[in-house]
Amino acid sequence: QGRILEKTGLCSQITFGRYVRQGRKLGLDPKLLIQDLQFNEVPVRVYQPKATSDGPRRGILFFHGGGWVFGSLDTYEKVCRYLSRESDSVVVSVQYRLAPEHKYPAAYEDCLNATLHFLQHLQLYGVDPARVTVCGDSAGGNLAAAVSQTLAGSSGLPRLRAQILIYPGLQALDFNLPSYHQNRGVPLLFRERAAFFALLYLNGDALHMQEVLDGSHIPPDMRLKYRKWVSPDNIPEEFKVRGVKPLRPTDFIAEVYETVKRFCEPNLCPLLAEDSVVHQLPESFILTCEYDVLRDDGLLYKKRLEDNGVRVTWCHLEDGFHGIISLYDFCGFSFPSGKRGLDSVVNFLKSL
Repeated sequence: QGRILEKTGLCSQITFGRYVRQGRKLGLDPKLLIQDLQFNEVPVRVYQPKATSDGPRRGILFFHGGGWVFGSLDTYEKVCRYLSRESDSVVVSVQYRLAPEHKYPAAYEDCLNATLHFLQHLQLYGVDPARVTVCGDSAGGNLAAAVSQTLAGSSGLPRLRAQILIYPGLQALDFNLPSYHQNRGVPLLFRERAAFFALLYLNGDALHMQEVLDGSHIPPDMRLKYRKWVSPDNIPEEFKVRGVKPLRPTDFIAEVYETVKRFCEPNLCPLLAEDSVVHQLPESFILTCEYDVLRDDGLLYKKRLEDNGVRVTWCHLEDGFHGIISLYDFCGFSFPSGKRGLDSVVNFLKSL
């Protein structure tokens, strides 16, 4: 498999991509104590406000984006510092293992194990057990949703107070939802790249990418079963104004399904979780961007949560695109709507 990756130039692409996105080491922060630790053998970076506090603080577990392939503690350093300072919270940024070297469920297991460790040791960090939130953007939003679902029914641990999902990717059944067509060529995430990353995370290679984009990878009966949750019919009309064309149905290819059938597991595609799980989820914050292939994943999950009686705060950036939050104060430039999105996350945290 490594050879296939090399032949296609994929290894060098990924190495280069990681290098470009690695972020710079920042100096000390006068307001924060920052430590690199290990939680259950998973590397984490803990941000704690230095100011004295009247009582225990909020705790936030942060899972970074990057398609499960890119991203590191350094890439999201500015975002995590900002969240910790502005919301006066203890932030734990998790360095989960990356694909394609580490396939699903490695990233999910790392995020879950780090979360479990933190929930068991909150007093060490002065964190209020009633106010712990999981938060992630893009692939990290996928991981936060999966961890939140896993913990929803568990007893014996503090219950999560909320989940914050920033333009999350939540399903790999349908790469032809309206937002996938409207924004197929909009940076920073093209339609092809979304399928490419999902396949790298699942299998460590991107074979059958075209069939997955066409939709030949899911059996008709399964498509029918999930249609109540994954369907353009559940997306408000105002999001379909920009050109959406109906697709000709493609033939199902059984051998492709054999290689990707784990796409139907909720730990990989949280939008497919049963109602019995969804209705136990904590209060939620979902951020979507108009110019983002993943916009409709967020809209569909918002509807599922609301249909199951979960309170949702929704922030939609009309002029936003995928990845805009991670560009906060990036190399000295920043997008006003990205800052607005980040501040809406901070305001949501302060309300908890």
